[in-house]
Amino acid sequence: MNKESNLVKKLGMFVVIGLILFIVTIYFIGKQKNLFGATFHLKSQFKTVSGLKVGNNVRFSGINIGTVDDIKLITDTSVIVDLIIKKEVQQFIKTDAIASIGSDGLMGDKVLTIFSGTFSNAVVNDNEMIASKKAIEMDDVMISVKGSVDNIGIISTQLAKFTSKLNNENGVLSKLIGDEDFSSSLKGTLTNLEKSSNEFVKFTAKMNDGKGALSKLVSDEKFGNKLDSTMSNLQAGTKGLNETIEAAQHNFLLKGYFKNKKKVEAKKEADLNKKNALLKQAKDSM
Repeated sequence: MNKESNLVKKLGMFVVIGLILFIVTIYFIGKQKNLFGATFHLKSQFKTVSGLKVGNNVRFSGINIGTVDDIKLITDTSVIVDLIIKKEVQQFIKTDAIASIGSDGLMGDKVLTIFSGTFSNAVVNDNEMIASKKAIEMDDVMISVKGSVDNIGIISTQLAKFTSKLNNENGVLSKLIGDEDFSSSLKGTLTNLEKSSNEFVKFTAKMNDGKGALSKLVSDEKFGNKLDSTMSNLQAGTKGLNETIEAAQHNFLLKGYFKNKKKVEAKKEADLNKKNALLKQAKDSM
């Protein structure tokens, strides 16, 4: 009897412990699936769900607020995702909210994230459809990474060619770095340039001191007036000389000389025009 009694007690304890574990499991599963407490449903349409599964978490502002309740394939480019969400969060989700599929960490499970709206003040209703954003595909990420790696490879190749050319001691930059004679020549050029610059500074200083002729021409008003008067007198003298030459041309003693001179000039001009005409004609015939 004692053996049977101990066996019954052990069996009873095993059954009780099993029931407790079963109840705890049901509680946690129910809590995860939002079976306890008030809930509501939202829907969102995607072209692809990128591996999202029923039971994956739904997040809002970084907080788990529900789970994915159902995924239905409507067409080859349309998938409807049904979400079950805690009722207490409904007041914070607006009608212009956007659903997006991401990952929980770099290699973690898929997560559906709801981003709050910014323009609408209306709260979503039960079973309402919200907008969605295209999920980031791992293939697209890998293609982008591959493109970046290829570009890095091209840059590395070009950099290797540049350093090779730099080290062949033929380029200007290579000579500037390693050729002592070239560096000395460049240093001498810079020294001469500095001397020229200093001399130009001295020249401009002397020009501005008001003593030289050029300085007076630039800034001395009296000197300018004198120069203007001299030029006027020179112009008047030139005019008088022209009048004298004109009068001499009409003098009967010198009239023959000027007449012969005009004939010679006219002949030279005629010969030049004839030569130009022949050249033009030969050019056109070619």
